[in-house]
Amino acid sequence: MKKRILIVEDNLTLSHIQRSWLEQAGYEVVTTIDEPSARKQIKKTGFDLILSDVRLPEGNGIRLLEWLCKNNMATPFVVMTEYASYADAVNAIKLGAEDYLPKPVHRERLLDLAHSLLNTPSVIRGEKRIFKRVSPQARETERLVRLVAPFDMSVLIFGPSGSGKESIAQSIHQQSDRNGKPFVAVNCGGIPDGLIASEFFGHVKGAFTGADMERKGCFDAAQGGTLFLDEVGNMPLNLQKLLLRVLQERVYQPLGSQKLIKTDVRIIAATNEDMQKLIKEGRFREDLYHRLNEFDLYQPPLCECKEDILPLASFFREQYAGDLRRECEGFTPEAEQMMLDYAWSGNVREMSNRIKRAVLVCSQKLITVTDLGLDTGKPLETTATLRKNTRETLQASKLRKEEEKRRMLVQTLEKTGYNITRTAELLGVSRPSVYALMQKYGLK
Repeated sequence: MKKRILIVEDNLTLSHIQRSWLEQAGYEVVTTIDEPSARKQIKKTGFDLILSDVRLPEGNGIRLLEWLCKNNMATPFVVMTEYASYADAVNAIKLGAEDYLPKPVHRERLLDLAHSLLNTPSVIRGEKRIFKRVSPQARETERLVRLVAPFDMSVLIFGPSGSGKESIAQSIHQQSDRNGKPFVAVNCGGIPDGLIASEFFGHVKGAFTGADMERKGCFDAAQGGTLFLDEVGNMPLNLQKLLLRVLQERVYQPLGSQKLIKTDVRIIAATNEDMQKLIKEGRFREDLYHRLNEFDLYQPPLCECKEDILPLASFFREQYAGDLRRECEGFTPEAEQMMLDYAWSGNVREMSNRIKRAVLVCSQKLITVTDLGLDTGKPLETTATLRKNTRETLQASKLRKEEEKRRMLVQTLEKTGYNITRTAELLGVSRPSVYALMQKYGLK
């Protein structure tokens, strides 16, 4: 059954164009020109998505949104307006809108937004198939991505390793006005200290021993586009100082050069570190942290997004079945349950590797628990098993410690001939503490 979309737009030309785009994408579209007629259409029949202009000949889009909220109608709502500003976007989101589209509305952004809000698991973008996560946590992250992408703010993405932070950065880049320019990713933890300044800013010939030719850096490669700094918490302090200057003054200086080069680069950074802890320990500059963190996003671990696990597994299965020319049509019920229970400590990256292996070794049409690797090496542990093992380990450790304390007390008492004062001195505790321990361990 086709998804139904309502467009509330008094400009009939724009309304017709948007309707044509959406109908070509497979949606059923109804159009109307003002708030009263929109309310009638909504009462008459339900919609899966509403796109509304803010300024209408009768009423306005914000009042229509408030009316929907008042009547407990949870239809995804997107505001469109030519009066584009960050304040308007934030206000619309606070009132309950899913997103904000500045006019003129671009076809690709409109279709991507419709796909995302209507829970389509994946969309085709060029030749690359992109997975759209559907869990509430991931959808909230995607909503914030759509909110911040059009505005040239520095973004800091938090989340565990392998959770897809670079994919979020790429999504921000693709939905921004810089999408026709380069996206350059740098792993701040994978560059030798002696080369890191050259990696970022480049160098001229002869700048240092071995610099036998000029080299462009990441800032030059990303000019006009986006520079993604992965594992930014591992950046050495000397580079942090240089990066702060670039962000403040928008110029940089290649090693060995006297020339200042203007830069036009959007910075998106990512980390799995506790940045506040790094700041307190003096390992990360607080002023740089605030420069990078004009807007923050959190990518949750896969185990917190249960609704994404099976759709994501199917996405990878289809992708690798095509790449490896294998006939894998799905998973056995046991394999699906194991994936739901598994902790996925390596997150999306771990799942991708597991599914790719399973597709390769699968000998039937359905991937089994065995194909996932459960019978080789160390067995995979489910979240429940991990918790159980942790509790058992802690309990065993506690018992061992109590037994050791009892044994030491008995040995000391026997050594002193049960002289409480002397026992207390040897153990470094008070006399009352010795009596309390004796009572605790049943000693007389």
